[in-house]
Amino acid sequence: MKKKNIAILGSTGSIGTQALQVIKANPDFFCCEVLVANSNADLLIQQAIEFAPNAVVIADETKYQQVKQALSSYDIKVFAGAKSVEQIVEMETVDMVLTCMVGFAGLPSTIHAIKNKKPIALANKETLVVAGELITKLAMENGVNIYPVDSEHSAIFQCLVGEFDNPIEKIYLTASGGPFRGKTKADLQNITKQQALKHPNWTMGAKITIDSASLMNKGLEVIEAKWLFNVKPSQIEVVVHPQSIIHSMVQFTDGSIKAQLGLPDMKLPIHYAFSYPERVATPFERFDFMNYPQFTFEKPDMETFANLALAFDSIDSGGVMPCILNAANEIVVEAFLQEKISFLKMSEVIATTMSKIPNKLNPSLNDYFNFNAEARKIAASLI
Repeated sequence: MKKKNIAILGSTGSIGTQALQVIKANPDFFCCEVLVANSNADLLIQQAIEFAPNAVVIADETKYQQVKQALSSYDIKVFAGAKSVEQIVEMETVDMVLTCMVGFAGLPSTIHAIKNKKPIALANKETLVVAGELITKLAMENGVNIYPVDSEHSAIFQCLVGEFDNPIEKIYLTASGGPFRGKTKADLQNITKQQALKHPNWTMGAKITIDSASLMNKGLEVIEAKWLFNVKPSQIEVVVHPQSIIHSMVQFTDGSIKAQLGLPDMKLPIHYAFSYPERVATPFERFDFMNYPQFTFEKPDMETFANLALAFDSIDSGGVMPCILNAANEIVVEAFLQEKISFLKMSEVIATTMSKIPNKLNPSLNDYFNFNAEARKIAASLI
């Protein structure tokens, strides 16, 4: 396999740091070409010194001098600002772009990378949640492949290898159930931030961990799966699988089901996206069936965890409604992390925000930006 130069947009986050572990474990196959961080200058500097990329970008312009000075004795270009985050993917030496910036902020750079015909390893699910129709059309027009990095979508992708001509009957997205699986609304009345951040199986960033606790993460994945695999929402079923070993399944029209299994380790889907279509050996821990003698499955409780139902409602409505859902969710999660809103109140604010904004079908890129801003304003006013 030809060595790939990777640009990591969001290198200081959970996915970004694990992606660097993948690169470090496979130096003959992958090289870190570009590192992009939002505001964590200290970690960006450490990463740059260790991995010696061609260039780094710090989105927070107030941190530019700190990064520039720290890397002055290294042969590393340093840039700053939102425009630089978008433009850095134009570098001819970049072979693949890993987009793992959290939230709506990852959309502009992903669009720019696609327009510059860079293959995308997609870990920013909000890109397809907010603008799935636009992104998939743009990718087709530019002949750009999008390789999913979410463990569930990577599993589906792996199940479909060799099956691309066979129609999908159903996709089963598995969910761990999060830290509050089996809890009632009464149990969740006084949930604290610390409790919500304790995921039973996965190590993730704070925003995604809260989304997982509320099942919004699974709702966003439903929307993402619709666009990635060109299926209807009615063809997607969420199944709670507490062991988090079966990462997702595909059912075909003959009734056969294929599943992808593995330990709950994000380095595996990252590695697969980087190396596809080949499988490159890794030093990572292997799964042992004897450690998991039983797999169990449950239906999700969409009454208690209303965010999952809201996500299905948004994709049924189409247009800008998933964008509104996502924007409101980003506001309430930040408020919950700041202890300004209760756990259950998050769903109420999202639902109210969705009800207050008329939907618009066939939106333009500007529409997504405008509706995102409006939804954030309304959600914030409800807190």
